[in-house]
Amino acid sequence: MFIPFFQDLRGAGIPVTLREYLTLLEAMREGIAGHDVEHFYYLARSCLVKDERYLDRFDLVFAKAFEGVESLELEIKDLPEAWLQKLAERLFTPEEMEAALQRGGFDELMEELRKRLEEQDERHQGGTKWAGTGGTSPFGAWGYNPMGVRIGQNTSRHRKAIKVWDKREFRDFDDDVELGTRNLKVALRRLRKLVREGTEEELDLPGTIHATANNAGYLDLKMQKARTNQVKVLLFLDVGGSMDDHVRRVEELFSAARSELEHLEHFYFHNCLYERVWKDNRRRWEETTPTFDLLRTYGEDYRVIFVGDASMGPYEITEPGASVEHWNEESGAVWMRRVLARWPRAIWLNPVRRDWWGYTESVSYLHRMMEGRMYPLTIEGIDAGLKTLS
Repeated sequence: MFIPFFQDLRGAGIPVTLREYLTLLEAMREGIAGHDVEHFYYLARSCLVKDERYLDRFDLVFAKAFEGVESLELEIKDLPEAWLQKLAERLFTPEEMEAALQRGGFDELMEELRKRLEEQDERHQGGTKWAGTGGTSPFGAWGYNPMGVRIGQNTSRHRKAIKVWDKREFRDFDDDVELGTRNLKVALRRLRKLVREGTEEELDLPGTIHATANNAGYLDLKMQKARTNQVKVLLFLDVGGSMDDHVRRVEELFSAARSELEHLEHFYFHNCLYERVWKDNRRRWEETTPTFDLLRTYGEDYRVIFVGDASMGPYEITEPGASVEHWNEESGAVWMRRVLARWPRAIWLNPVRRDWWGYTESVSYLHRMMEGRMYPLTIEGIDAGLKTLS
């Protein structure tokens, strides 16, 4: 079990040495992690990963190597929890799905949830009213409702929840991705404004040749200020949820942007921009930056690039309190208008195919808010978007 895991880590480009692998085996023999997979995960990460840049890759390899493993004991004493969860996951006919009708607006749904939680005193499964599992109620997990609140479900299936009552963990995008970034770097070079500034530390070859010729052939070196790209960019990256489908492409863009844009500041958000953003997804609940601080800190000369699939419940944009993860005092639309008023040179890059945008109400809404400046996350789309920012 462990040797293939070690080989897969090396195959993923993580610099794991034999000494580190032996350290992990020694720790396992001492019983440090016991038989708990979660404890083993943290032990293995501590022993094998020495640079935080590789944490995302380690997570992917670990998830694949130990998929479905609930215990490191050789004997399976209990059924894996994932199997038990599947028992609660109902398969609905089209008629049943059609019967799960939407119930009023966002405020009505929140009020109904409050009443249900006050009245409910036991676990429910497969029903139409209470918060439970595998039913058509708008509250719970592993069921279906076209407009509900997801509670106690670690991943999305139908992507129709308008609020998520769970704390979710997201990963930062890797800025060290090289595969496929060459064309992106070329495209990003369109967004350049080269000026010469600073000390004279670069050889001026034409000037040196001219001065040497005027000096009867005696070498006369001429120096000049180096040219730097003075374009300033704020990059807002949607992370988590449906964006998990597009991680690789966004990482390629992020890596290329870090390489080509000298004055780049990046921040994460989820689904829509609200009153706070963050730079580290592992600390996104403790270390955040108020969006008002960004409006005050960065000047009007900045360009803004949003990257996200814009796919969410429309209430997340239009209504206060409708963020899937927290209670926002003001709607996402209010914050988007503030940002666009501060930085009118802004575009939105969407990894979803352009011909699918019209099928999602939230995408159409944000496309209108951006006044048509939403482009697909392709080489052609990036090139077209950067033309509007130049």
